[in-house]
Amino acid sequence: MKTKKELKDIYKEMKFKMGVFQIRNMVNGKIYVEGSLDLVAIWNRHKFQLKMGVHPNEELQNDWKELGEEHFAYEILSEIKQDDTENVDYLKEVRQLELLFIEELQPFDEKGYNRRRRV
Repeated sequence: MKTKKELKDIYKEMKFKMGVFQIRNMVNGKIYVEGSLDLVAIWNRHKFQLKMGVHPNEELQNDWKELGEEHFAYEILSEIKQDDTENVDYLKEVRQLELLFIEELQPFDEKGYNRRRRV
């Protein structure tokens, strides 16, 4: 049986898909854009919250409830490849990539579910 420290070390060595994704409403075309260090886990979290009716984005939640899961698509927009040779701040990389996609796609108001960030 492995010790806690060994299990932590194994976890730290694991590689996760990271990058930017969108949840797309296939009926009205609205999108929700976000970045994550674990693209599989974040989709599972969003899907769980939406199914349970507790998603923090009220508009997305309402559309999900009204239309049903089958009218939404989860799509990876860009993935960041991990580099074992360099010490990279992947969280910073994901956030920068997310901002680029949000700036390009403008997923606000009638085009999307994202909320504008106040500066």
